[in-house]
Amino acid sequence: MGNPNGIGPEIIIKTFEDKRMYDFFTVIVFGSSQILHKVVNYYKSPTKIRSIGDDNKVLNHTLNVFEVGDHQEFQWQVGQSNTESGRMAVLALEEATHVLNHNKIHCLVTAPIDKQSSYSEDFPYAGHTEYLKDFFNQETLMMMVSENLKVALVTEHVSLSEIPQLITKERIHQKLDLLLQSLKQDFAIHRPKVAVLGLNPHSGDNGVMGSEEIDAISPVIKEYRNNEAFVFGPFSADGFFASGKHRQYDATLAMFHDQGLIPFKALSFGSGVNFTAGLDKVRTSPDHGTAFDIAGKNKANANSFREALFIGRQVYHNRLDYLSMKSNSD
Repeated sequence: MGNPNGIGPEIIIKTFEDKRMYDFFTVIVFGSSQILHKVVNYYKSPTKIRSIGDDNKVLNHTLNVFEVGDHQEFQWQVGQSNTESGRMAVLALEEATHVLNHNKIHCLVTAPIDKQSSYSEDFPYAGHTEYLKDFFNQETLMMMVSENLKVALVTEHVSLSEIPQLITKERIHQKLDLLLQSLKQDFAIHRPKVAVLGLNPHSGDNGVMGSEEIDAISPVIKEYRNNEAFVFGPFSADGFFASGKHRQYDATLAMFHDQGLIPFKALSFGSGVNFTAGLDKVRTSPDHGTAFDIAGKNKANANSFREALFIGRQVYHNRLDYLSMKSNSD
C-alpha cells in the first residue's frame, strides 16, 4: 500500500476501477482495508474491497486486502508525513516481502514510501531496493524501465560525496553482469547491447577532469568487449540522451542516481517503472514518490503504477520462458 497518507492508496484504487485489470491479475493489497475503504468513499470510487487474513481464500475481480498490523487507531491524515504512516508502510512492505519469499505471490509491486518517516533503527534503509537486497541477501541492480528506455545504476541512494570511491572495477563488473543477465532473462533480449556513461564531465577528457574513466570504467568495458559482449562507452552523459544516442542500445548504465534518473524521468515520467534486477523474485514500483503535495486532491496519475503491474507480469513470464529454454538446451 505504501505510505497511506501519500498517493499510494489513491493510485491503487484508481487502477482497479478498470475491471479489465482483473483479466490479468489476481490482486492482494498488503495494508489496511479500513484506510482503503476511506479512500474509496473519499473519491466515490466503484472499486470493491474485501478484507482477508491467513486463512481466507483470495478471490478474483476484487481488491483482496491482507490486513497488516493494528490499524484501528490510525488517523488517516492525507498529505501528511508522520512516524505512524511511515511505520504502517514498513509493516506492509515487510509482510508482503515475507509472503513473496515463501512463493505465495508471483510479483511484488510497491507503492511509494516516504523515506524520512519510514527510516528508523528497525528499518535503516534509504529505500525499497536496499531493504530487499538485505532481506534476500542477493546483489541487486536498480533499473528504470519504460517502453523504449532502460537505465540502470552503478550507485543508488548515496550522497554525491561518496560516489567517486564507489566507482570501482569490481562494482562496475557486478552491475554490468546483473544488467546483461536481466536483459536476457527478464526482457527476452538474446544479445543485449549496453551503453556505459562516464562519471565526470566529458568522461573526464582523458584525465583532465577526473581519472575514474581511465582507472575503472574503460578497462571494464574493454574486458567485456574482449569477451565479445556488446558493451560500449564510456559516453559523456551530458549529450548522450539529448542526441538520441540511447536509442541505439538496449540499456544504459549510469554511474549515479541523478545521472540516470533525470534523463529517464524527463523522457518517460508517468509511464516509467522502477525494477529491482538481480533478485530471484520479481519486484517493481512506479517511478514517483508519495507526492504528499497532491495527495487527497484527486490529481494523482495511476499510469506508472499500472505499468509497474504489467512490467512485473511480463518479467515473471519472461523468466519462465527463459528457464524453460535453458533447461531444454541443457
